[in-house]
Amino acid sequence: MPQQFVLDFERPIVEMERKIIELRTIGEGSRINVEEETQKLSKKLKRMIRDTYSKLSPWERVQVARHPQRPYTLDYINGFITDFVELRGDRRFRDDKSIVAGLGRFEGRFTVACIGHQKGRGTRENIERNFGMPHPEGYRKALRVMKLAEKFGFPVITFVDTPGAYPGIGGEERGQSEAIALNLYEMSRLRVPIVVCITGEGGSGGALALSVGDRLLMQENAIYAVISPEGCASILWRTAEKAPQAAEAMKVTAKDLMELGIIDEIVKEPLGGAHRDPDRAISIMKRAIRRNLKELMAKPVEQLLEERYQKLRGIGVYSESDT
Repeated sequence: MPQQFVLDFERPIVEMERKIIELRTIGEGSRINVEEETQKLSKKLKRMIRDTYSKLSPWERVQVARHPQRPYTLDYINGFITDFVELRGDRRFRDDKSIVAGLGRFEGRFTVACIGHQKGRGTRENIERNFGMPHPEGYRKALRVMKLAEKFGFPVITFVDTPGAYPGIGGEERGQSEAIALNLYEMSRLRVPIVVCITGEGGSGGALALSVGDRLLMQENAIYAVISPEGCASILWRTAEKAPQAAEAMKVTAKDLMELGIIDEIVKEPLGGAHRDPDRAISIMKRAIRRNLKELMAKPVEQLLEERYQKLRGIGVYSESDT
């Protein structure tokens, strides 16, 4: 199937798909039997996709994580949350549409709070959603819904996909850093299960403000880092053109983060990435969330909090010296 948005390394795949479609069109309009040839090309295409995606560099995974056809928060919510009621506003300033937050029923079984970054489809919606970069009021809205979930004992599911928090003057004036820090503090001791799903870009504190939880699930082509590769390259090499080298050094991929003990599970994507088969990607994520929620909801609250504390304390390595 031709893609509306094609990454450079995907072009041979798209060309092969077009050839298969053209061949089938020729067969439909004539008596020529093209079935055998199309089957050969289809097998070749599948091998090509598998080979390409098994050898992606960290920078290529960054590009896949940013693909505009990947599922976003509302796609996941619509995929397995029923009776969803979106809650708007932070009760202080306004509603921030770059974060979606509300309550619904997971697979129609039990109530959960769903919170996530939301990018737009197209220019108009991207402007409305601020390209998935939240203001302070977005994080305060998220925390308001989390505290509501805690009050009634509802598990929390978050979906992380943002380049980072909005870096503008308005955000700083209204306390961007304080809003992010407060979310980290409150999520660390929230008395309900929290499952975090990194589905695209996990950028900087803007991602971290929704990423403190009991289980951190990360799609295999998602990324997670303290800064974008371009930002890192601009600081270290004074040019964003070094972003591919920065992505390699930063260890932004799911495989790297699993080895470092930052995440708990890598969630597989359909062959060729979530953008090639969004429905299947949503289904795979649903199963992973269901399994983790079942385990977490069976634990007493005090055990949940202690394990969360130990998990957070175990991240990173440090040493002390008297000199």
